[in-house]
Amino acid sequence: MRHWSMSMSQSLKRDELDEILSVAEAAAEAAGRVTLPYFRAGVEIRDKSGAGQDFDPVTAADVAAEEAIRKVIEAARPEDAIVGEEFPEKAGESGLTWVLDPIDGTRAFMMGLPLWGTLIALSDATGPIVGIIDQPYLRERFVGSPLGAWQGKTPLRARACADLSEARLSTTGISWFSEAEQEAFRAVEAKAQLTRFGYDCYAYALVAHGFIDLVIEAGMQPYDVHALVPVVQAAGGVITDWRGGPAHASSQIIAAGDKRLHAQALELIAPFAN
Repeated sequence: MRHWSMSMSQSLKRDELDEILSVAEAAAEAAGRVTLPYFRAGVEIRDKSGAGQDFDPVTAADVAAEEAIRKVIEAARPEDAIVGEEFPEKAGESGLTWVLDPIDGTRAFMMGLPLWGTLIALSDATGPIVGIIDQPYLRERFVGSPLGAWQGKTPLRARACADLSEARLSTTGISWFSEAEQEAFRAVEAKAQLTRFGYDCYAYALVAHGFIDLVIEAGMQPYDVHALVPVVQAAGGVITDWRGGPAHASSQIIAAGDKRLHAQALELIAPFAN
C-alpha cells in the first residue's frame, strides 16, 4: 500500500499529486514510444561537445523523446515550468518545475545496453517531489513520490546494509571525476565488498530495489539528479551531495540504501567535496 507522507512535500494536496503522477507516467509512456524504435537500430550519433572536450553524444531519440515529454506536460499543466537537457527552459507560473532527461545514459543507448532510462521529475523551490526512472525496453518504471516508491505494482524498499565491507558499490564511470574525486571514490571502493561500473540512472533504481547499496557520482547536471531523489528517498534510502546537503543542487552525488552506510561513505568522501 502507498502511504501519504507530508514530510516529503508540504506544497501539494493529494488530488494534485495524483494528477502530477498521472501526467508523469503519461509522459514516460510517450517517451518510450519514441525511443524504442531507435534503440538497437543504428541511430546516428552527434557529438555536442565543444572542441577539446570529452565526447558528449546526442541522438535523434534524445531530441524526439524530450519533445514528446514536453508535449504531454504542456497540454496537461501549461502553468508549470520545464527544464530539460535538449531544449531551452520554459518559464512557468505555478512554482513547480518539471526537470527532464529524455535519455539518461546515451552512451549505453548507442551501445545497445538496456541500462539507460528516461528521467522525469517534478520539483518545487525546496527540491524534487516526484521522480520517475523509466526503462521502456525492460518495461520497468521506478516511481518515487510522497506516496512511496514502486516498480509496477511492487513496493520498493532499499536493502539494509550497515557496513561498507558488505556494500555493493556502483558508479557510471570515473572519467568524469577529477583526480581528487577519483581518490575519494577509491577510498570507498577499497572498503566495499563489490564494485560495478556503467549503470547510469539504473543504478539508483537498483538502490531503491535493494540490489545495489551505494552509488557515488561526480560531474552530474540537475537533469541527471532530480528524478533520482524521490525514488531513492521514498524507498527508504538516502541521497545527498558529498557534504550531506541536498543532492539536486550539486554535481557530486552519493546515494545509499541504508543511512548507516551513507554515513560511513560520506566520512570518506566529504574532504573531497566541492
